[in-house]
Amino acid sequence: MNPMWPDFLDTECVPLPSNVAACRVQVDAARWCEAADAMREAGADLLSLWGSDDRDRDQCLRVHAAYLLRDRVVVVEHAMPADRPIYPSLATRFPAAGRLQRATYDLLGIRADAGDMRPWLRHGGWPEGVFPLRRDVAATQTWPVTSSPYPFIPVSGDGVHEMTAGPVHAGTIEPGRFQLAVVGEKVLRLEVRLGYTHKGIAKRFEAMAQCDAHRLAAHICGDSTVAFSWAYCAALEAITASTPSPRALVLRGLALERERIANHLGDLGGLANDVGFAFGQTQFSSLKEQLLRHNAELFGQRYLFDFVVPGGVASDLPARALPGMLDEIAALERAVGDLRGIYARHEGLQDRFLGAGRLTPAQAAALGAIGLAGRASGVARDLRVDQPWSPYDQSSPALATSTEGDVAARVQVRFEETLESLRLCRQWLQALPAGERVCEVPVAPAGQLGIGLIEGWRGPVMLALETGPAGGIRRCRAHDPSWQNWPLLEVAILGNIVADFPLINKSFNLSYSGHDG
Repeated sequence: MNPMWPDFLDTECVPLPSNVAACRVQVDAARWCEAADAMREAGADLLSLWGSDDRDRDQCLRVHAAYLLRDRVVVVEHAMPADRPIYPSLATRFPAAGRLQRATYDLLGIRADAGDMRPWLRHGGWPEGVFPLRRDVAATQTWPVTSSPYPFIPVSGDGVHEMTAGPVHAGTIEPGRFQLAVVGEKVLRLEVRLGYTHKGIAKRFEAMAQCDAHRLAAHICGDSTVAFSWAYCAALEAITASTPSPRALVLRGLALERERIANHLGDLGGLANDVGFAFGQTQFSSLKEQLLRHNAELFGQRYLFDFVVPGGVASDLPARALPGMLDEIAALERAVGDLRGIYARHEGLQDRFLGAGRLTPAQAAALGAIGLAGRASGVARDLRVDQPWSPYDQSSPALATSTEGDVAARVQVRFEETLESLRLCRQWLQALPAGERVCEVPVAPAGQLGIGLIEGWRGPVMLALETGPAGGIRRCRAHDPSWQNWPLLEVAILGNIVADFPLINKSFNLSYSGHDG
């Protein structure tokens, strides 16, 4: 037993509806710190941090921290009086908390008592002192944009100069600003500025019906649409004690793994492009395109925005489609295996991959790296393995890891995960269970909190859903793992040459839209 583990985390925790083991506990400021210390000592990840406006209930604002242990999720809640919403900072214990705390202040005016106080999501879109997620601020309210320069941390010294990339980039990608301080060709410091794609997702959820909001969840981050929509549906189904059929759950698993495969194929091609290996880009782009076209034939969409619905899935797979899907899997396994060998033998490509953008296991653990980026740096965690939900609890997924932490390691993990996803898809298709496509999901009563947690291709996607009256939503927090992993890029780039920044950035391939919310 961990001597630092406080009794209240066992005796006062109440079960929380979820697709994984989860519980919640309400604490005061002292216990908020005590819980954080215990979680850090136990090796937990800070899964997310968010706030809520409960002044209409008890004149309080609340901050919530979700911690991911090996065997469960623990949500710790701390209430503060509305006239003094200040809570102890978690940033010294969990570095990923820093930006989450800044965003929570921007949206709700709930402030951590220490750490970086610069704005994070507020780019002048609303005035300082206005907090748009509070219940007395209308969703339709607008203000004149009064943007001011962001106070980047200055770097000075002999031979140091600064370079800026973004927020507008030379390609059809989302906006983010990268402020680099360099000496000669070597990067001395990188500071990332995000929030340009903030869309007010959390406020929009509050105006939606429980039965419809999975569509909004699916559009939070387009390349992770299955993960986000499944996380929403998992939370709602857990709250309402609704259980989709085994067939529906397997079909969801197939969709999630096809999403993982498509993104890995695209990244493996993009990384080849960043080192001038056009053959690799062409081959992987073709494989991804074939997969997306097959999605359109099978499900009616290239990207499966509308596939996961409360209670199951929007469409079934006809029996005649199964042989073609199995043939597709076999062809992809051969092609990916062949290309993996070509990548491994290509000296020019390996010269650029090996050693570039290294994030050591010690750095990854200290910074709270999760998902694919964490697994490539020795953080051997995957929800499909550690806390499997159906259909993964019957499938024994293999864990892909490396301890090298460089671009080559992140490439290796992508290859291994692609092949493992193909294996899972074959296993499910060969024993596709019978069952209904969708089951009825009743309206949930107001005041219920549920958690949906899905291992997306980048890492754990979490959605915390609190129900409102008349089938509505009181609060919904959607969290992308890019929150944890963007700060990793600022460490991995140090000491590398400027010309390798696009390559290293692409090897993480983090989300702007999913992060900005």
